[in-house]
Amino acid sequence: MKAKPAAAPRPSRTRARARARTTSIAAFVVLAALVPTTASASGTQQVEAELPYVCTLPSGPLPATVRVSAEFPERASAGEPFTPSGVTTTVELPDQAVADLAARDAAGVRAATRLGVGVAQNAATATATWRGSAEPVALPESGPLTLVTKGDVPSVAGRGDGDLTFSAGALAIDLALEAADGTATDAATAGPGSLTVDCALAEDAPGRGLLATVPVGTGTAAPSGSPSSPSPSGPAGTSGAPDDGRPDGPGDREAERQSERSPKVLENTPGTAVDRDEVPPCRYDEQHPPTDVSLNAYVTGYANVKKMRGAAYLPPSCVLIEQGIPVPGPPDPDYLIFDTVSYANFHYQERRQTPPFEATFLSFDFAPVKATMVLEQTDTMRIDSRMKMSMTDFSTTTDTYVRAPLVLHVLDLEVNGTPLDVGSECRTETSLTSEDPDPANFPGDHLVLYGRGELLIGQPATGYLLLSGGVLSGEATIPAFTGCGTDGEDLDRLLTASVSGPGNLIKQVQGQTCAIAAPVFPSPTNEGQCTEDLQPYEIPVAEH
Repeated sequence: MKAKPAAAPRPSRTRARARARTTSIAAFVVLAALVPTTASASGTQQVEAELPYVCTLPSGPLPATVRVSAEFPERASAGEPFTPSGVTTTVELPDQAVADLAARDAAGVRAATRLGVGVAQNAATATATWRGSAEPVALPESGPLTLVTKGDVPSVAGRGDGDLTFSAGALAIDLALEAADGTATDAATAGPGSLTVDCALAEDAPGRGLLATVPVGTGTAAPSGSPSSPSPSGPAGTSGAPDDGRPDGPGDREAERQSERSPKVLENTPGTAVDRDEVPPCRYDEQHPPTDVSLNAYVTGYANVKKMRGAAYLPPSCVLIEQGIPVPGPPDPDYLIFDTVSYANFHYQERRQTPPFEATFLSFDFAPVKATMVLEQTDTMRIDSRMKMSMTDFSTTTDTYVRAPLVLHVLDLEVNGTPLDVGSECRTETSLTSEDPDPANFPGDHLVLYGRGELLIGQPATGYLLLSGGVLSGEATIPAFTGCGTDGEDLDRLLTASVSGPGNLIKQVQGQTCAIAAPVFPSPTNEGQCTEDLQPYEIPVAEH
């Protein structure tokens, strides 16, 4: 008879629970400190500018008020880019503008803004475009129409010492018009459901539209007012302009020097490119056989967590898409209109979800909170696209809405280096939600992402198109959490108080699709769309 080995002493259940509770309480104290207050972070300046504009509507030029708010650094280093944050553009159009829109049978609008911002340092200048989007709003019965848009803006870097100034310029407002039932209107004069309003800064605008001034460098201006002028012995052509083979004249050399001095505007602030061996496979298989209209693509991006004042990075994820057949849209004498409905699913290890991804947020630069999460589908994603082709110049615009029912599932949580056991069922109670532009036809909880693509004859497509990809953006509310915690420890309120809430901006980048039935492989004359084993050739890079 063999003797049983002595069991290692085990702590009592009471002591174990006491330690777990102490850990949870300490974690709650740390996380509670992460919930931001209304005060601006140290080292930033809050800008609130109110400017007069003149906007051209169908009834003629009308006065408007534009308010721009943003946070800028108090000072920046030469050559190092920074990004204005919390950018909000509020446009107040007078009651006559409301009458113009109502005359087109519109009951509501969804706005997107494009604000030209002049960036100057000493004698050199550059231009950035600040884009924003808004949730749908109903037309007021009386009084002005107020549109509030938010979005990411380009990064900027000064080339040398000297003040960097930001000034508001021309503003374009793209309006998607909606009828009382939530569908697009059929106003022939503007094309179904759309109107672009161009606005110019009024001549009496204070400070000529000055928004902010950011000192750059040590405070000492570069000689002759030029930031970071290149050495005369430096290589020719550093401005990036193509060489046409002709000798440079005085005007050409001055233009080149001006370009080299100009503040650097980074229209896209991408993340790091990912190698193919670092992304999950994205191919059809026996469980998911392709059809004649099957596409696949990678998507990646960032999602802001407003309460944490940070962003979570979504790594490249595979999406399998069944492209719909275009059908004629509402008739219009000036446009050919086609509507297409497609469907899509994430595809990761035979599940409709993203790969696991980590997000780390810091409080006071020392208290890290790290979470490992996945986005899981509760139903199929729907992609609605409307293409409008002009009968005069054959240019096309395509508006696309992606509706995705996605819950956020937390796999692991670590606070200041201390793991918290969230269990296997820690997730949001419902899908991430957005305000849908057509709630009557699309009820329920789901995320809405929007993108617009434009195509001119003889030129590459710009913006978002389902086949070629591009940027989709939206704003989400993160619901309350449920099922978080083990052994009687309830972490639901902890996560809900720290993370859940509205106003979380999302920016997703979809890569070029691979058409399985007609694959395009890379060649000397073609850019690759598919790999040899029919995976997407392009792995997109996330943009802030």
